[in-house]
Amino acid sequence: MTKRAYQYRFYPTSEQAELLARTFGCVRFIYNSVLRWRTDAFCQEQKKIGYTQASARLTAIKKQPELAFLNEVSSVPLQQCLRHQQTAFKNFFEGRAGYPAFKSKKHRQSAEFTTSAFSYRDGKLYIAKSRTPLDIRWSRPLPCEPSTVTILKDSAGRYFVSCLCEFEPEGLPITPKTIGIDLGLKDLFVTSEGERIGKSHHTARYAARLALAQRRLSRKKLGSKNRAKARLKVARIHAKIADCRTDRLHKLSRRLINENQVVCVESLAVKSLIRNPRLSKAIADAGWGELVRQLEYKGGWAGRQVVGIDRWYPSSRRCSCCGHTVASMPLPIRSWTCPECGTAHDRDVNAAVNIKAAGLAVLALGENVSGIGQVPLSCSR
Repeated sequence: MTKRAYQYRFYPTSEQAELLARTFGCVRFIYNSVLRWRTDAFCQEQKKIGYTQASARLTAIKKQPELAFLNEVSSVPLQQCLRHQQTAFKNFFEGRAGYPAFKSKKHRQSAEFTTSAFSYRDGKLYIAKSRTPLDIRWSRPLPCEPSTVTILKDSAGRYFVSCLCEFEPEGLPITPKTIGIDLGLKDLFVTSEGERIGKSHHTARYAARLALAQRRLSRKKLGSKNRAKARLKVARIHAKIADCRTDRLHKLSRRLINENQVVCVESLAVKSLIRNPRLSKAIADAGWGELVRQLEYKGGWAGRQVVGIDRWYPSSRRCSCCGHTVASMPLPIRSWTCPECGTAHDRDVNAAVNIKAAGLAVLALGENVSGIGQVPLSCSR
């Protein structure tokens, strides 16, 4: 059995919206208060606070008369936010993430409910402190009763519920097809078979509307209601762009997984590449990291294999026919001729063919195909 989150949009009533607003505010208050306490304890006394002490701190905070409003909402989301904070500190101390940041009411809000704080009956979901079920748009049925429910409100003001369930993935029939893909900016990716998937133009399509909304936002007075309305309009445009991009990536990743037994990709350091001021916007709009992430988990569910090759492998500079590697290959060069065998290559197609060959070699032998350092192999079996 595998755990999977099913996300749906829902439309709360006025009472539910008020309850969720109070819950989000209490979660944010507890998270920020305990984070400040833990930070001061470490900076002033060099003392590390664990989850047990943080939970005791929560109990003490709720007993203060001036903070009686914390008892008006379910206690489960307050406890869960401390567990998430503990995970954030663990990731920080182990070098996987930065220092935990304070939560803002202008960004996405969330509250997590465990089984003691919600009920799922007759296809309807009830949360604690509310007598009416959530008006959820069930786009597909849940495979079983959820173990955890997370209520989300994004910066555009939309409400979503994410239900964590266990399900049994069904593998796809085995196919002999294998493919290599070369991620890029001119095209989203090019396959080893020569197919080109053009990049999306969602950001450019909404650029004029977004620029107009941002100019209007900049003229509004800080703290005013009109500024809040203008900020919401900007957030909705950003949400539209993100939804269009995500939808396209889901369709492309599903097609690649359905049609191929093995998908070979290059392990790109997107966080490092996005620091380039000239290309950062185009790289962020392409969504390379999200595409690879979707390929990995969808491949795992379907019984497919997704292989990541070394990011330093010279896929563009290496001739896919004779193996000769040229010294340099500037980005403006889109086609070249091998000086050894005289074969004319399209830069992207040649790179995809090399990525496929290197990925199959890594999959079969587990070897370092580049000869430089370690292979950052990502393989879902």
